[in-house]
Amino acid sequence: MGDVLAGIHASWEFETDAVLIRFERGIRAPKLFQTLRERRIPHEALASVTLSPGKRGTVVLHAVPRPGADPLMEAAAGQLKEGIDPYRLVLPADSETLAEYYADELRAQLGPRAGEPAERFLVAAPEAPLQFKAYDGKASFDGSQVAFRWFWTGASSAKWKAGDQSFSVRELAGVEWRSPDVLDGYLRLLRRGHTPEPQADQDPAAVVFGLGYGPVHESLPFAAAVLAAVRDGGRDGSRDGSAAVGPATVPVPVTVGAGRRDPADIAERIRHLGELYQAGLVTDEEFTAKKAELLAEL
Repeated sequence: MGDVLAGIHASWEFETDAVLIRFERGIRAPKLFQTLRERRIPHEALASVTLSPGKRGTVVLHAVPRPGADPLMEAAAGQLKEGIDPYRLVLPADSETLAEYYADELRAQLGPRAGEPAERFLVAAPEAPLQFKAYDGKASFDGSQVAFRWFWTGASSAKWKAGDQSFSVRELAGVEWRSPDVLDGYLRLLRRGHTPEPQADQDPAAVVFGLGYGPVHESLPFAAAVLAAVRDGGRDGSRDGSAAVGPATVPVPVTVGAGRRDPADIAERIRHLGELYQAGLVTDEEFTAKKAELLAEL
């Protein structure tokens, strides 16, 4: 067991070849930290280490991962707020001398390729199975298949007509995650040989977020896990051991019959639409049109 530096909401244990980050699970800890629980960051995954003044009498030890080393940070694509960056350890100001010591120790462990993008993921992705509720459907991932099950009251007519969707990771080229903390957040699966629909709410390979739907601590680990599986499948070939040669033939996404849904869901979606309207996130015209669209599904 290595030395441990305990900070606010997390502690770092310094191993011979890695930093083991354990996140607090208390009620005040960011929900993303509670979800991640623990992460092992190999020294070879790091690009740099800094120590800087923080807010309200704190200092911040910040380890910056190499591009391409961590699927979570790759999926986040710079959209994480500072307070939920898992590579930041916030410490009391009186720990500055000790933090500087460990920062120097980490810098000494950085490899000669620290300034270069990683050729593969070096940090483990969140483990499947994973699922979360988006505004227009439920997303689930079992490690090899991503499934979208549309909500009758949230999905657009285009998605509802297309039916529930299922995609093998072998037919995917990547994942696009737009934070739910901004307007028009979504998670989109990028399919090989397909041009995405301009609008995520019309794309059967995407789910859209909303007020309380697709929160960061649920949708980002999901995106990271899918991205890691896609990269792993692209590198290692199919699961039966055969090598992937040349462009893959992309199978058509499986369309599952929509079936009957509980009409009571419509009331819930209209209630949520009203919340968005009251929050000023949709216009009068958008509210009226969407409400009419939902009522027409009855």
